[in-house]
Amino acid sequence: MTSLPGVDVGALWALLCDADGVLFPSEEPAWVASAGTTNGFLAAMGVDRRYTPEELRAVGTGKNFRSSALTLAAEHGIPAEHTDAVLDRWVQAEKEDVTEYLRQVLHPDPDVLEPLTALSRDYVLAVVSSSALSRLDACLEVTGLAPLFPPERRFSAEDSLPVPTSKPDPAVYAFACRALKIAPAQGLAVEDSVPGARSAVGAGCPTVGDVMFVPPAERAERIRQLQEAGVVTVVPGWRELASMLTR
Repeated sequence: MTSLPGVDVGALWALLCDADGVLFPSEEPAWVASAGTTNGFLAAMGVDRRYTPEELRAVGTGKNFRSSALTLAAEHGIPAEHTDAVLDRWVQAEKEDVTEYLRQVLHPDPDVLEPLTALSRDYVLAVVSSSALSRLDACLEVTGLAPLFPPERRFSAEDSLPVPTSKPDPAVYAFACRALKIAPAQGLAVEDSVPGARSAVGAGCPTVGDVMFVPPAERAERIRQLQEAGVVTVVPGWRELASMLTR
């Protein structure tokens, strides 16, 4: 068993997996599906600027729609209290649009499914995401991962917490650890984004960066950013991480 720097692998009990960009390549298609809803929300707020999916991905990777929409509105001088009356409606619309699109474009990937199946024999697997539970449920179903992540081990910063939030807030990781009855040091987080890594590290979870689904042109810079965010190491994919953790 190959050790992780600074991590007592023998003490690990759970793998806390981000979803988008870690379990499946949903980041890019999600922003394609989200662009129309995001621009509709901004138009309703009186903002003339329209964003492409790639521009939205640059702003929102690792965050959910609620957080990204508030960030964009604030950049255009619209305070959060002015969006309160309508934001929930747009969150629901975006959730439905993106979920339906991801159902169509995602599929099982043996380079994810096989190593995670092996790891499930030694660790409890959980999803810890900024995305809505309905979106997670759909993505796990169409990628064949649902049996590895039963509903009681799916945690959403949008739906699981008393007050919705988004990474890099560590609240969703802290909540997941409490629900699983583990200390943060017993849960190894796996993240592809800087907000996600900061969320997990902030909750006290040892964190690995996984760049399997990061576009090749962005990979070197993402690795640097993840290291700055406090990950213990960065791996190119699940097979490599499984080789480090299998016991």
